[in-house]
Amino acid sequence: MEFNVKDLLTILPVIGVTVTAIIVIFIEATFRKSSNISYIISIIGLIISIGMAVESFAWQGTSFFNMFNVGVYGNFFSILFMITALFTIVLSKDYLIRMTIHQGEYYALILFSTVGMMFMASAADLIVVFLGLELMSISLYVLVGFMRKRIKSNEAALKYFLLGAFATGFLLYGMALLYGITGSTNIQTIIQSFHIYSNLPLLWIGTGLLLIGLAFKVAAVPFHMWVPDVYEGAPTPISGFMSTGAKAAAFAAFVMIFAHQFPGGDRLKDALSFLAAASMIIGNIIAISQTNIKRMLAYSSIAHAGYMLVGLAAANEMGRSGILFYLTAYSFMNLGAFGILAFLEKDDDKNLTFEDYAGLSSQSPYLAALMAIFMFSLTGIPPFAGFFGKYYIFMAAVNAGLTWLAILGVLMSAVSAYYYLRLVVVMYFRTNDIQLHRQNTSLNNSVLFLFAASLLVIGILPSLLMNIINNLF
Repeated sequence: MEFNVKDLLTILPVIGVTVTAIIVIFIEATFRKSSNISYIISIIGLIISIGMAVESFAWQGTSFFNMFNVGVYGNFFSILFMITALFTIVLSKDYLIRMTIHQGEYYALILFSTVGMMFMASAADLIVVFLGLELMSISLYVLVGFMRKRIKSNEAALKYFLLGAFATGFLLYGMALLYGITGSTNIQTIIQSFHIYSNLPLLWIGTGLLLIGLAFKVAAVPFHMWVPDVYEGAPTPISGFMSTGAKAAAFAAFVMIFAHQFPGGDRLKDALSFLAAASMIIGNIIAISQTNIKRMLAYSSIAHAGYMLVGLAAANEMGRSGILFYLTAYSFMNLGAFGILAFLEKDDDKNLTFEDYAGLSSQSPYLAALMAIFMFSLTGIPPFAGFFGKYYIFMAAVNAGLTWLAILGVLMSAVSAYYYLRLVVVMYFRTNDIQLHRQNTSLNNSVLFLFAASLLVIGILPSLLMNIINNLF
């Protein structure tokens, strides 16, 4: 096998983000007090890389000896990851300055984490999935503990690292078993080998271990225990980044590997259905009792992983498309919610409870209205994008004969209305003498408005996004 220089053209967006991260590291190592320069370069590098991904969006094929997929599926996710990283960086600057942790390494870690996500989405081989997963995870371990003077942040980073390393062991052992049986780490070869080796128990054991490793990354029950503590202890913009970008990366690998009809696949469908049902029930019910908004959003993130796993269990075209639609909408609404939390949070962990948000509508009607839109969309109330995300997922389940799972999803969505709309009620119908609002920057306001407008546009015209997604498979 000979290296083909043309292969580099197929991963230009990945190269763009990687080079940007290396430049940021070089600047931080060379110049003092260069955080603002790193901030600007990170934004410019991501914008250029997004342009590269858009330019190569329709390419097809594989590269690097059939280890990378070239085409719309990987580019779709790469654009989503880079947009998520871009807006996380924009929303982070004021937060980092306020918390006295504005350091350029923060931006480099986000960029490297994004590279790992892009690897996972474009992987045609389990080895590339593993490399991407580890690059993403190691960067996130450091970002979670970035506020190293806080006990909660240190605790969150340690829990995430220990449990993440343990889950990686399951993932790697599953990959080793699949390689031992099929003789290949190529994803398509392994999928095709199910028709030959489906009667071997070790094949299903390897598949189960792989499922456990990815279920940990999407925070599905019973592999969810790290989520509330990690989300609460991490810097708030990083909590939003993890709940959107990292979750989307894990689901990109999930869909690529598991969203197929396997021979004897009823046991796999049953396992995915169990994960989906347990995640929806436990995530929504425990979220009801939370008083801290970050922990509430953490448990709701578990529930949303359950909704998307419904589409994975359906293993049909609508299920796959529904997951991608849901991930896109979920990224906008969760980044927006965490962005408002980051803006209003104080350096002593204040302004993070429901009661702290009492009277926000009178202090800042703009922020209260945006937060209400994000809560309505998370609930699944039309005309916002969250409604159609759930609609496509549940219809896929009905078409696949999993009507009971769709009914459970609808019921749990009704349960989620309690804690999401509770925040809206507190903002508009309670009063608070404490000054909560501070002057926001026009850039942050524009980003938050863009999130809300996107949810409304996609909710009213879902075909705009679905037409693109339907061409990915």
